Amino acid sequence: MKIAVDAMGGDLAPLEIVKGAVSAAKQWVDLELILVGDAKQIEDVLAKSNDNPGNIRIHHASEVVGMNESATSAIRKKKDSSITQSVGLIARGEAEAVVSAGNTGATVAASTVLLQTLEGVKRPGIAIIMPTGKGFCVIIDAGANITCTPVHLLQYGVMASVFSKYVLGIDNPKVGLLNVGEETTKGNDLVKEAHGLLFNSSLNFLGNIEGHEIFSKDVNIVVCEGFVGNSLLKFFEGLTENFLTTFESEAKKDPETARGLQLCNPVLEKLRNKADYTEYGGAPLLGVDGICIISHGRSNSKAVQNAIKEAAKFSKNDVNGRIISELKNLPQSVNNKI
Repeated sequence: MKIAVDAMGGDLAPLEIVKGAVSAAKQWVDLELILVGDAKQIEDVLAKSNDNPGNIRIHHASEVVGMNESATSAIRKKKDSSITQSVGLIARGEAEAVVSAGNTGATVAASTVLLQTLEGVKRPGIAIIMPTGKGFCVIIDAGANITCTPVHLLQYGVMASVFSKYVLGIDNPKVGLLNVGEETTKGNDLVKEAHGLLFNSSLNFLGNIEGHEIFSKDVNIVVCEGFVGNSLLKFFEGLTENFLTTFESEAKKDPETARGLQLCNPVLEKLRNKADYTEYGGAPLLGVDGICIISHGRSNSKAVQNAIKEAAKFSKNDVNGRIISELKNLPQSVNNKI
């Protein structure tokens, strides 16, 4: 399997990206990794590491899309960016998957334009993995589509269910629809109609769930529109970081609590590990005709290695083929609405 890795994408590129790719190449020798970006910079990192596995090669790209650049503008103007070139390798059949920690909007735009969507898919969606009191759950969509229709939300539930089953190993995943209340009468027209579509599908649909239930209810997938999902993700990241930092800061102010903090360190470390995005690799852009794993902008080598592993598992289990099949198997009453 050939995987294109955007070597210039992310806050720690190219050093951590290349290091992660090298680790993955050494661990999974059946993969061929294509490092896309400034060849000189990539070669310098490889030279300093004194370790260049035979299953890594470089594809030069002269431009980089900044994290704050307009996605559509960058894709139009920077044809030779590492993101565009990485996705282009898939479009030309020279790679099967792409891993990027770069500009999320640009990665989504390039993948949607150059790869297009799978048969039957209306809009792609980003599926992020969020730790909860029950383990973790998948949130979809996390920012690819902020103007959803009820059909989009239904398809997100289907695609996330396939991903959860065949990549995360969750048999018959439980799906919830994020809403302001559990009652079917609650919410706006979008979620009310989406509820009916999800209810009449073959998904293991639990019904509406409220925000606080994401962390306490036995739910594996939470479906929502991209604006809400992205806001939820950013809030969770900020809350977790703020809680741990404030807790430690306040505890150190008093000698007795400072000593107690030392006893709590193992528990705090477990909390950090549970909320650590590097453990999950990246978020797949579900619904595009290819494999696209979007990693966190601060991804280190561990996160990149896990993202590459995720891409390989995605391919091995033919997730895209299964998504197409599941969408075709929706009840006729639902397909009529699509």
